[in-house]
Amino acid sequence: MLPAGKRLAFAARGERRCLGVRRAGGWIVCPYAAVLDGASAKDQCARCAQLDRSRSVAADTMADDPRPYGVYLAYFGPGLLKVGITAAERGSARLVEQGAIAYAWLGRGPLMAARRAEALLGSALAVPDRFAKAAKRAARGDLPPVSERAAELAQLHGRARELVGWPEALEPVAFACTDHSELFGLDRIPHEVAELGGMTAGAEIVGEVLAGVGSDVYLRLAGEAGEGGGEAAGVVGGPAGEEVGGVVAVLDARGLSGWVLGAASGRVTTVPVRAAASRMREREGEQEGLF
Repeated sequence: MLPAGKRLAFAARGERRCLGVRRAGGWIVCPYAAVLDGASAKDQCARCAQLDRSRSVAADTMADDPRPYGVYLAYFGPGLLKVGITAAERGSARLVEQGAIAYAWLGRGPLMAARRAEALLGSALAVPDRFAKAAKRAARGDLPPVSERAAELAQLHGRARELVGWPEALEPVAFACTDHSELFGLDRIPHEVAELGGMTAGAEIVGEVLAGVGSDVYLRLAGEAGEGGGEAAGVVGGPAGEEVGGVVAVLDARGLSGWVLGAASGRVTTVPVRAAASRMREREGEQEGLF
C-alpha cells in the first residue's frame, strides 16, 4: 500500500529479471532467467509473454471462458472515453488498474457477447478500446467538474444502448457513474508534473507519496539533484545541483516489477527526471514564439 504521506527511499539492486508466466492465480518462474530492459513497463521476456498470450482474454485465445463479463465505458478526460470488458468477478479492479477517472457499466453477459458489444461501439461510434499513457497523464492536469464527466459518460451510454445489433445475450445495465477522484487523490496532483525515467542498477528514488492513479505513483522528490536529478533540474527550472525538493514527478510502478529493491543509501533521487512530454512541447513552442 502506498498511502498519501508515505515516505519512500529505495534502490534497484542487481539485474531486472522476467517475472515468468501467470497461471492459476500465481506466477511460474521464467525458465530462461531473462534479463529485462530497466526502462520498459513490460515485466516479461518475449517468450514468456508469448506463452501468456496463448491463454488470454485480451489476445482472444480464451473464447471458452465460462465466466460472465461486464462491458464498461471509462472516462480519462474530456473526449477520452473508451470501451472495455472485464470479468464480472473482478468488479471495478480493472478500471482502477487503468487509472479511469470515472466509469459506467454498459452490460453484462457471456464473454463473446461482451466482445461483440465492444466491437460494435468501435465500428459504429468510433469508441476506442485503449489510450496511450501520455494522453491519460496529460488529461489529469485539467479535469472538468464531476458533473461534466458524468454527463459525457451518460451521453455515450445512451448512444451505445440505441445501437442496432446489440448482442441479445448481453443484459443491459442502467446508467450509473462511479468517480475515482477521492480514491486516486486527484486534488493532490499539481498542474505541472515531471516524469521519472526507467530504473537502472543502483538507481535510487527518494520522496513522499502524494497520490496514485492506476500504476502511476505521484511523488514529491526530496533533497538536491544528483546525477540523474541534475539533468532533471535543468528541465524543470533550475541548474544542476540546485535544491529541487518540492518537485513532483510521476513514476510508472510497472517499471519496478522484476527488480530487487533495497534501502536507498543516499537522500536524493538519481533516476533521470524529465518534464512531461506535453509540457516540453509547450516550452519549445514558447521559445520559438508559437504560443
